[in-house]
Amino acid sequence: MSDAPLAQLEVADGIGTITINYGKANCYSYAMMRALDDCILAARMDTAVHAIVLTGQGEKFFCAGADIEMLQGMDPTEKYYFCLHANETITRLEQTPKLVIAALNGHCVGGGLEVALAADLRVARQGSYKVGLPEVKLGVLPGTGGTQRLIRQLGRARALELMLTGDLLSVDEAKQEGLVQAVFESEDAAGFQAAVRDYAARFVPPQGASLAVGLIKRAVQTGAELPFAEALGLERELQQRLFTSADAKEGIAANREKRAPSFSGQ
Repeated sequence: MSDAPLAQLEVADGIGTITINYGKANCYSYAMMRALDDCILAARMDTAVHAIVLTGQGEKFFCAGADIEMLQGMDPTEKYYFCLHANETITRLEQTPKLVIAALNGHCVGGGLEVALAADLRVARQGSYKVGLPEVKLGVLPGTGGTQRLIRQLGRARALELMLTGDLLSVDEAKQEGLVQAVFESEDAAGFQAAVRDYAARFVPPQGASLAVGLIKRAVQTGAELPFAEALGLERELQQRLFTSADAKEGIAANREKRAPSFSGQ
């Protein structure tokens, strides 16, 4: 295995790109999850990052899930704490009030899809790779949030069917199911990453009001788990915060002056 970081954050044009780089299949280990955790926290704290893109190194795998050889070397208690930390890591990704886009550049199966499900949006490169949660074929369940996030994404019956059969979807099938929001044609990895950056640029300054994007995410993520009246209260509080922002002033002024707004993310 190379000496390259197991997960690395690069920031450019308001977008923080986190790349998973663990072996040939971008599986995850405890060490990789700790590196990913560090990247998520760094992107969260960096005011220059207005949106986060998560992808895998290379052209064949986004992430193929947990490193099976690593799991074989762990006792049940170690496996429990490994799963706990993995859950905490991707929950931090989910709860960060910045838009997170998972850019699927290859196979996204098992724990890899569980990571991608914690993103707000998923886009994919057109190809012959697969998407799904096949853990049942190993005699286990999706243990990094898959049982909970997939039912919230697809509904109980369809999510159960996919998890109980372990069936894998093509990229086009994943888009039809709503697991993927956009599929990009590209000849190579560089072309795909350029298409992803163009897609993400819609949500960051100056084109996108990233503060509003982040608080819309907060309203949806937190509000969906609250009683309706309390969720409306959260929505009002977040709206009031936006009313005091420079971006709201700019957006309203641009609308009145019939020009394109130039947002700052503040």
